[in-house]
Amino acid sequence: MTRRQELVLGVLGTVLAFGACETVARAGFVRRSYLPPASEVLVRAVRLAGDGAFLDGVGATLRAWALGLALACAIAVPLGLLLGTVPGLDAALRAIVEFLRPLPSVALIPLVSLLLGSSTSAEVTLIAYASLWPVLFNTVYGLAETDPLAKDTLRAFGFGRLAVLLRVELPGTAPFIAAGVRISAAVALILAVASEILSGFGEGLGIFIAQAETATDGTRDVLAGVVWAGTLGLVINGVLVGAERRLFRWAHEAPPARRQSGPGRQEAPT
Repeated sequence: MTRRQELVLGVLGTVLAFGACETVARAGFVRRSYLPPASEVLVRAVRLAGDGAFLDGVGATLRAWALGLALACAIAVPLGLLLGTVPGLDAALRAIVEFLRPLPSVALIPLVSLLLGSSTSAEVTLIAYASLWPVLFNTVYGLAETDPLAKDTLRAFGFGRLAVLLRVELPGTAPFIAAGVRISAAVALILAVASEILSGFGEGLGIFIAQAETATDGTRDVLAGVVWAGTLGLVINGVLVGAERRLFRWAHEAPPARRQSGPGRQEAPT
């Protein structure tokens, strides 16, 4: 299927979903206070683009998202390289990693709030914790998938461990790391909005949604905020997918046998 066909089908699916929501609301199957027509929600979402206070909140959410994701990458990539290249360290830390990985970040909100207070640093910490794992595991998996013949060739010519890492392993792992960053970006956005809703940190898109929830007939504003969150996620994913295809075109154009073990297969570990 070509990209154009994918785009057309995506637009068609969106239009059908929009029409179904509009029909259900207009036909009175669901009370408007619970589910306003999709057209009203969309109009409200568009009008929010002219609201300076709302845009400041969106900016605060994006800042926390970017800081949390950057912190997660700064920790996960070096740690993943260490775990992937030092088997003893991997064995020593495996139990700790597997213990921490399943812990949901929202369950850590009370603890983080006690330690760091209701501040941006607390939100960034939660985002970094949640988005750490996809990058970490993709880095470890990518190292294991690098070409052993290329590594053996460099060693045969006298190159040291660091040279093999920099010349073969790191370039071969880069597409996997990029895929992990893309997955983590979505996780980070979810945590940014969710932590604001649940804990009331400062300002942000989640704060707007939480405040709209308590307002009279605020369902429309809640859904408009959700539309903004979904749109941000769509744009971020599109930008990262485009960057991946441009920077690592060779990985996406690999033969089918190799593609099965390529970076696209590494979206499961989160």
